[in-house]
Amino acid sequence: MRLPTELKPRPVPVPVPAPAAVAPVSATAPVSVSVSVSVSWERYFSRSAHAMVPSEVRSLFSVAARPGIVSLAGGMPDVSALPPDTMAGIVADVVREHGATALQYGSAQGDPGLRERICSVMALEGISARPEDVMVTVGSQQALDLLARVLLDPGDTVVAEGPTYVTALGTFKAAGARVVQVAMDRAGVVPDELAAAFRRLAAEGRPAKFFYTVPTFQNPTGATVPAGRRARILEVCRAAGVLVVEDNPYGLLHYDGEPTRALAADDPERVVYLGSFSKTLAPGLRVGWVHAPAALTAKLVLAAESAMLSHSALAQLTVDRYLRTQPWRERLADFRAGYRARRDAMLRALSASMPAGVSWTVPDGGFFIWLTLPEGMDSRELLPHALAAGVAFVPGTGFYADGRGARHLRLSFSYPPAERIDEGVRRLAAVITAHL
Repeated sequence: MRLPTELKPRPVPVPVPAPAAVAPVSATAPVSVSVSVSVSWERYFSRSAHAMVPSEVRSLFSVAARPGIVSLAGGMPDVSALPPDTMAGIVADVVREHGATALQYGSAQGDPGLRERICSVMALEGISARPEDVMVTVGSQQALDLLARVLLDPGDTVVAEGPTYVTALGTFKAAGARVVQVAMDRAGVVPDELAAAFRRLAAEGRPAKFFYTVPTFQNPTGATVPAGRRARILEVCRAAGVLVVEDNPYGLLHYDGEPTRALAADDPERVVYLGSFSKTLAPGLRVGWVHAPAALTAKLVLAAESAMLSHSALAQLTVDRYLRTQPWRERLADFRAGYRARRDAMLRALSASMPAGVSWTVPDGGFFIWLTLPEGMDSRELLPHALAAGVAFVPGTGFYADGRGARHLRLSFSYPPAERIDEGVRRLAAVITAHL
């Protein structure tokens, strides 16, 4: 059917506006100019922020990662020993079966099922724990940070081993605390020195708030406190009324026998225990925990809520499923065998390459060897020459609050394969020999 001419649609002309006239700019008219002003942020930072400085370990990471450099610096676990298909399947199962929970907010205290399994893990070290006294954290490092927030006021004193874990020093300093370090020998902190430090601090009117210790395969020395000395340390702390913070990320990485009995196993009311799956599973999951008396756990939960609302439910359920469905004890034995082979490779290389006057520790587990240089040598001055020779280590000064430790350095054997460890030690030995 054809439409009559008068009913056919006709194109409608669209009026196009004429270009707007541009008004001339008056010579006296104000001109808006965007000015970038450099802000001096230092005056805005809090005292806590001013106390934050990069650790010597973290500062080395970017340099140590350069091609051609053998890094004996960072204490990274060998995650290649964990079957990737297994972990992929676990994550897929968690999302498929528990997606509504795994992808949602969770509790600041942590998944109840995972906390039960953490109690089973701690039982291997003699700890009798209840899930309600466990809080899941983002690695054990967050536990340290939360403890500092809950226990420390600016000006408080923390006593620690000398040397000690470098990031703990930074955490306590950022909280405004003073760190006093007590001498160690090959068997860990010396109890008589610890007791003397507590007496001196009390006499000064600055008693210790807590004693921070890594008593098993210590970072950085690799030392382990034997059973008799552990009992004496607990006795000294009880007599002085000082709490103990036991940081134990390496406890299940023992190379012989059974796990060492934890300090928390013998005094759960005064020892706060920090654990982590970073070294025994994977650091990328960022799952650790703190076990503490109920009153302290309640405060830590409140502090965690204010910091981050809740932890990753996906990461927690992944670890929980791994512990429920995988032969994790057998896999731990495989991890230990691999790390022991690396330790032995480093010890052989040190014995074969190092000049006279250099000594080192022999750890029974963990990741680290503590090396002592000949009298008069400084590991900080040695580091640039070592990097130029293609090997990285951590100077000992980073593990002291007052700059001591120049004659020492930390070597990590946990990550490089045995042939790279041998090459790295030979390069380091050549640098030391050249600077004797």
